[in-house]
Amino acid sequence: MSAGRTTLRWRLTLVIGAVTVAVGLLLLLLSYLLVGQATREGTIRVRGDIGFVDDDTGRFVTLAEAQEQIRQEALQQLARQGLLALVVLVAVGVAVAYVLSGRVLRPLQQITATAQRLSAEQLSQRIDLPGPEDELKVLADTFDAMLARLQASFDAQRRFVADASHELRTPLAVMRTEVDVALADPGATVPELRASAEVVRAATERADALVDGLLLLARTDALSADRLAVRERVELSAVAAAGLAAVAGEVEERGLAVEVAWGPAPVVGDPVLLERLAGNLVENAVRHNVDGGPVQASTGTTPDGRAWLAVANAGAELAPEEVEPLFEPFRRHGRARTARRGAGLGLSISRAVATAHGGTVVAAPRRGGGLVVRVDLPAAPPDDRR
Repeated sequence: MSAGRTTLRWRLTLVIGAVTVAVGLLLLLLSYLLVGQATREGTIRVRGDIGFVDDDTGRFVTLAEAQEQIRQEALQQLARQGLLALVVLVAVGVAVAYVLSGRVLRPLQQITATAQRLSAEQLSQRIDLPGPEDELKVLADTFDAMLARLQASFDAQRRFVADASHELRTPLAVMRTEVDVALADPGATVPELRASAEVVRAATERADALVDGLLLLARTDALSADRLAVRERVELSAVAAAGLAAVAGEVEERGLAVEVAWGPAPVVGDPVLLERLAGNLVENAVRHNVDGGPVQASTGTTPDGRAWLAVANAGAELAPEEVEPLFEPFRRHGRARTARRGAGLGLSISRAVATAHGGTVVAAPRRGGGLVVRVDLPAAPPDDRR
């Protein structure tokens, strides 16, 4: 314990000791008053000067004087013995309070010790406090739950940093290789140099797209529905149709069959983010499809005031447990860093955008292979639909 600072245990002990002193003094005062009143009311009243001669003083003492003297001596003795008993009681009470407060505060000491052992690399410590469901048990369980969330967050952050480093290293390695090859060949022709430059440019574009995706994901993760800088009426069917138009060339090149069913789905939010959400889902459905496969997109509203967008495509068979990891950064079709195109951030960004708008994104395996992704957002209120 540092100078000038008392522990909670000592403060509790002092408080209990002060309460004991106050209660003891109150009881002693009440006892003194009650005994004084009882002895006063119990005085024998007689007529005349009935009494006796005091052998020590030789003075004649009346019965009333003798009774008053006895009463005063009894009260004085009560006060002396009561104060002595109070001192003993306070001493015992403080000692017992110190022991009991130590036992009561032991869980807090355990929580403190656990917190002191924690670090960013060691978050597996848990309190696991036994005992009844009292306030300290609830506090310890809440602390354990917080540690579990922190551990999951740190683990996800470490995976994200590792995957991002790997993704950025790939285009950088390609650029370095192409530059080294061009520099090592003094007789390289102009077409060869142009081919190397095109490879470097493609790798640069990939790295630029990856950085943009990482920045957008970080910015969107920090948003909430009440912190959106822009709030405008957006029609989900319109932004989804725009996303399909942006990949029309790839759809035609791979012979994909596009099926759409647009229904009214107005929402309020950031148009740029919502366009990115719909565009990511459509791009994923096209790029992670089989040649000649279907791309199905539809929008609508539910009776409880939710607007939805659903996008489905064909592809590899997925088990239910393989779906949720797809929303982690750099995950593609359940396997990390395997797709030829894209950075693997599409679904992560889509979920972050939906969460920022108070919505959800869920996915499920499609019968026959592929994936169905559905976005649910709060529908625009009636006055915003006009």
